[in-house]
Amino acid sequence: MTCPSVSPENAHHPDVSACAGPTMDNQILRDLFDGYLAACDALGTTSPYADRVRQARAQLPPMKIGALGQLQEWQQDWDAGAPEQQHRHISHLYGLHPSNQITKRNTPELFQAALKTLEMRGDDGTGWSLAWKIDFWARAEDGARSYKLLTDLLTPDHTAPNLFDLHPPFQNDGNFGATAGVTEWLLQSHTGEVHLLPALPPQLPEGRVTGLLARGGLTVSLSWLDGALTHAHLAARQSGTVRLRTAAPVTVHSTGGADTEGKRPESTVAVFETEAGGEYVITPL
Repeated sequence: MTCPSVSPENAHHPDVSACAGPTMDNQILRDLFDGYLAACDALGTTSPYADRVRQARAQLPPMKIGALGQLQEWQQDWDAGAPEQQHRHISHLYGLHPSNQITKRNTPELFQAALKTLEMRGDDGTGWSLAWKIDFWARAEDGARSYKLLTDLLTPDHTAPNLFDLHPPFQNDGNFGATAGVTEWLLQSHTGEVHLLPALPPQLPEGRVTGLLARGGLTVSLSWLDGALTHAHLAARQSGTVRLRTAAPVTVHSTGGADTEGKRPESTVAVFETEAGGEYVITPL
């Protein structure tokens, strides 16, 4: 457990921020340890140090759900009594974004707790804080809420005439964070699958995008009409297995016309193999 530490930049009691093992620390360490161990596996290496990391990973405190149904920010259930109930930082939702430790399908109880935390904190915030919330709601697959927060961000109080994010003063994490959220309306690939249009706002019923990058070495272009996918194109830079999620069933073909669809574990999930340099077309059934 990390100690002493803080949950940036929040206080759990008036004028008291120091604590042991805040949730964000454990989430970051979990990603660090998992990344290190994954690298060891990819390189085919073993060492006593890797064993120590594996043991430490197993001892990290789990994420907890508090009495209000929220994701706890600290080891103790202090959230309800914290002096700033709408604090601009929501550090303990790192597990929702940019990490993937909290997801809608893999950890539904923690996912609902994260949504409860977002509701408790509210939509107000500084420019960069709004960008985080844009990303959080995009990961929650709530495009309407994420879009609303983008409109909140693009106001004179939060965005300069040259589009620089205002804290104030200028803080570019608001710019980068907001555009990241917009991208995640259209494409997500953080759970071992490529999800097309996971959080499309109803305010954008028609459109197209090209050149998005998905994990697994994929370049993705897609178009939609009336809020539904009409066409997608995947270019693979490496061979592998793609798990594709869409809102409605689709067909998958290589550009040569061959049907490449493999398993279909769900009606809206297609699993197929790609080859390096291959191109694949996705269309609705």
